[in-house]
Amino acid sequence: MITLENDRLMFRFSDIHTRAECGIQFQRTLRIPNDDQRYPLPPGLGNFPLRHLDDYVSKLGSRLLERGGVVMPMYQSEALWINFNTRQAYPFAIKIATGKICAVSGERWFNHLNLDPQDYVVLPQQPWLDGYCIEKGTIRQFVAAPLGSGHAVEEQVTGEAIVGGIQIVVYPMKRDYYQEKVIEAQKRSRHILYSMSAIPEDADSQEMNLAAGGRMSQEIFEDTWDLQAWDMRNGKRCFVTIANSEQWLSLTGELPPTKPIDAKDYAKFNLPWFDYYGDTAAVEGSKILSKVKPIGKLDSDGSSLPDESIEVVPDEVIAINQPKRKSLEVREFLQ
Repeated sequence: MITLENDRLMFRFSDIHTRAECGIQFQRTLRIPNDDQRYPLPPGLGNFPLRHLDDYVSKLGSRLLERGGVVMPMYQSEALWINFNTRQAYPFAIKIATGKICAVSGERWFNHLNLDPQDYVVLPQQPWLDGYCIEKGTIRQFVAAPLGSGHAVEEQVTGEAIVGGIQIVVYPMKRDYYQEKVIEAQKRSRHILYSMSAIPEDADSQEMNLAAGGRMSQEIFEDTWDLQAWDMRNGKRCFVTIANSEQWLSLTGELPPTKPIDAKDYAKFNLPWFDYYGDTAAVEGSKILSKVKPIGKLDSDGSSLPDESIEVVPDEVIAINQPKRKSLEVREFLQ
């Protein structure tokens, strides 16, 4: 079952295991510059609001109605990162795509998981995903761009502007595998798996897509289990439609959140950045996604979207899950 609770998508697999629950949130954040420098992780500035798409049936075109799922507002050139959490560290494999292009492998969307190359992230090892995996230890930030503008990853890879939005499919670990490999291993070693947190008008024409932004330090961790661990017969899939500010107001009657601060103000006030340390090897990165041009670097015949290419010096970098450190710094930044 998929539910929407406090702007969080909840995926529950109670028929698999009582612990098989995970949550996904979309965090507003600073858009980092496109200057080829590799930046640490910027903080979350609050959740994007999510609404049930089916609540606005009378205002939707047929294509959006067929998708179902939820709708989320983003301003043009606004950035996001995706936050994952899982109840009592129950393992999940999660596949994320934008416009039917996998954010990890750069391949076209398939519901099933693949290991060559790996096209999914594994919870609880992967606490968040900030963008497209272009090389080992480096991603390009998720940044909103109008569908059909030529900037989106979907359009650069496929040559078409058809789908847009974000596609998510979540697969739990098989119950028997969990009992045998995880629970028994915990009993033998008296080791508790790491967990990030506990679970407590024609609208189609205004749709948004995601493009590649600046370079950021982030590892996509390898699957240390194997494909046999994941229950691919019982996955749950959700589509997230991205609305621009006008479409969101038209659909919901609500104003979207205030735009995040820009990189100039971020640097001016010396706000913190973050580094996350994992103990699992990282995937190599996608050759397909490494060739995608970021916003601000497209040819002159592309439509002009605002760029953030100014000098930013990350003065304070907070380490999260640093080796040998017992406490875990929280990445959230509250204004």
